[in-house]
Amino acid sequence: MPRDPLIGLVGKPSAGKSSTLNSLTDASSKVGWFTTIDPQRAIGYLQIECACARYNVSDRCKPNYGACVEGRRSVPIELLDVAGLVPGAHEGRGLGNKFLDDLRHADALIHVVDASGTVDAEGKETRGYDPSVDIAWLRSEIVAWVLGNLMQRWGSIRRRHQAIKATATETLQAQFSGYGATSTIVNRALDRCGIKEPLEDWSNETVELVVNAFIDEKFPTVIALNKIDHPDADKNISKIAKQQDPNTIVLCSAISEIFLRKMAKQGYIKYVEGSEFIDTKEDLIEQGDPTGGGLKDLDEKNRNRIENLKDMVLYRFGSTGVVQVLSKAAELLGLVPVFPVRNTSTFSSGASDSKFVFRDCVLVKKGSTVGDVARKVMGDAPIAFVEGAGNIRVSEDDFVAVGKNDVCHDPPFYELHTNGAHAGFVVQGWQSLNYKYRWLRYSSYHCCLQNAYL
Repeated sequence: MPRDPLIGLVGKPSAGKSSTLNSLTDASSKVGWFTTIDPQRAIGYLQIECACARYNVSDRCKPNYGACVEGRRSVPIELLDVAGLVPGAHEGRGLGNKFLDDLRHADALIHVVDASGTVDAEGKETRGYDPSVDIAWLRSEIVAWVLGNLMQRWGSIRRRHQAIKATATETLQAQFSGYGATSTIVNRALDRCGIKEPLEDWSNETVELVVNAFIDEKFPTVIALNKIDHPDADKNISKIAKQQDPNTIVLCSAISEIFLRKMAKQGYIKYVEGSEFIDTKEDLIEQGDPTGGGLKDLDEKNRNRIENLKDMVLYRFGSTGVVQVLSKAAELLGLVPVFPVRNTSTFSSGASDSKFVFRDCVLVKKGSTVGDVARKVMGDAPIAFVEGAGNIRVSEDDFVAVGKNDVCHDPPFYELHTNGAHAGFVVQGWQSLNYKYRWLRYSSYHCCLQNAYL
């Protein structure tokens, strides 16, 4: 059964990694030198357009977990914050061995980079440091770790490969299984390299080329340039933008996001995560609300801080960037939101007359099939058949993709429960799939899905 995606936050000490985690979640990580010693898992919230907006039922959308505000849904996704990495980590320096072992569980990485250049490679305060160096050495540490593990056994790996007449994919998948590699990932890595020689003839340089390609496929990485509100950040951002794929870069200010969310929770401002707009009591009064939205009055200190934050972050960059960091990670992974429902006519998850819709949402990877989605939600419950619009049957092998299987439902079939509802899915992009199961009840998920059926 497919497991839920896990996104790892990586970076050197004091780059703002734990602050970024806190800005994405309600977790509490202390800030400082090697303060994250044990890997900390927390639930972040990915912002997506909810299916309720497509079907004009936003007023009845009430998620079991997360939230939905006017069709903008917050979907739980698991995050991993591990010990800060320093140069030489693959040799055991700092907390490197522990960091790298924790890293292997992640499906994608968010590399939090201190764009201000006020922290050196080991997390110590300085001024004028070049953060582009951090991106290079962190990747080299991961490459050295995987390559070192492989080369220690390369002689025996090559001999066994020849003895059993295995394919390169079979041999490498066996060696990379500890990193969660699948044959698909290994095949994509080999395709990147375009190697003609058989594995037994590979040079050390070829092996390193394959490892680099494997890391690109296994750990797609978002470069989160943090502390963009610092005056030294602009020149560093410009340099990094010329060196890295712009599709992987997100500019952010985690501290700004934490401050805004805190002020909103305390009732001083109106702020929607990921937005460029902030409304104070005075703003709302000017807009015609005599009560100022019920907001509290700001003192001079916080009013000035908010105005500075608007000028230095929101107006310049369009947002604090924190929400966009997680969205970019989901984009690199190709995650597709899927909405399990009991009834594809009413989009309810319970009784057919339930007034709430789209109670649950799960995330599957791009390339997942209809059968993959079914197994993620229902476990191993057998499927009798699936029908699409026009009573056309949909194969379990059909892919879940934007614009495909837009509306599906099932014809009359014997019922194993009293309310007459059928198990089904509505898929973002936007598919409505109706399934017939011999077991038709499923558990809601919390954080990591715990699938069950009765």
